[in-house]
Amino acid sequence: MPRLAQTIGPCSDRHRVRLLSAATPADPRAAARAIDAMRRGWPIAIRGGEGALSLLAVETADAERLAAFDPHIAAPLLISAGRAVTLKLTNQRDAAVPDAPVMIARRPWLDFDTAVALADPQLDLSTPMKGPFRATAALVPDAAAAALRLARIAGLLPAFFVHPEAPGRRIAEAITLADIDSHQDPARLRLVTRARLPVAGAEDAEIVAFRTPESPDEHLALLIGQPNGAPPLVRLHSECLTGDVLGSLKCDCGPQLHAAIHAIAENGWGILLYLRQEGRGIGLVNKLRAYALQDQGFDTVDANVRLGFAVDARDFGVAGQMLRQLGQHRVRLLTNNPDKVAGLAAAGVKVVEQVPHRLPPNPHNERYLATKRDRTGHQL
Repeated sequence: MPRLAQTIGPCSDRHRVRLLSAATPADPRAAARAIDAMRRGWPIAIRGGEGALSLLAVETADAERLAAFDPHIAAPLLISAGRAVTLKLTNQRDAAVPDAPVMIARRPWLDFDTAVALADPQLDLSTPMKGPFRATAALVPDAAAAALRLARIAGLLPAFFVHPEAPGRRIAEAITLADIDSHQDPARLRLVTRARLPVAGAEDAEIVAFRTPESPDEHLALLIGQPNGAPPLVRLHSECLTGDVLGSLKCDCGPQLHAAIHAIAENGWGILLYLRQEGRGIGLVNKLRAYALQDQGFDTVDANVRLGFAVDARDFGVAGQMLRQLGQHRVRLLTNNPDKVAGLAAAGVKVVEQVPHRLPPNPHNERYLATKRDRTGHQL
């Protein structure tokens, strides 16, 4: 039976560092437990090639937990390079890699409230005077980068207080980089159920669900029409609750979804893949934070970078795995995004034709569509 984080003493839910086990070889369950611990506000540990780090996520912590984690006020603050550039820190990593790790030296006045203001760019207008801060060399850079990646997977702001492994005191129970890789490995995705599902615009449709054992997210495929021997018309649609469900006019996701269903039905045979990769892979809450930054004048690319994330963190290998399990290795792809074509090719699915998927703009999403065209390579 795998070892879980151990509770020590009656107050450990709030005050004890929880070190999570990793099996050898890689154990995807260890990464899932770490994500759960982070969301609960518990410290975790990650081992890299040159040691390990204990980490406390800023978003889910509080002043009391920070005091228990770092009683000597010595733990530096880990943020992304994109966020460091926004804060005008010196000696930061290359801003071309916005989700690379940067560490800020701890000072007595860098308390929990200050850390929150550093982590969350939504607060920049209300707390404009920050610093001066000093960026230091990243401790265990690969483990630090893995922590930022794990924050994105958990849907949290990429910011942590950090303790390095003390000399001679090895952290035995820490997740590894391989654990995180295996947790996100598309090859672990499995088809779990399927059923007939008539939908508006395509009454002859079947829905198929896929998932991995540890992830709470199920990816879906909507098979429309009947196979006819030709490569199916395929649409990769990333989940967008605001556009798909609430009818947001800030993006074109909802109209794209419904137009794709109609296009596939008119084609006679095809597949819509509904990928649970909200906000280009940064999650719903962080996407709404990006919306708040857009209200301050930033476009979608700059908003993601200011939050500390990559411009696009989606993994289209998941789509490739779904198509292969459905027996489809050659497709016609309904998209304006060349990254989707490349992603499927890398996953072993050949795109025999790229079919444009263009819809007219509205007054609320004109800038959004221009950003996709001018900054992320969409062929609009």
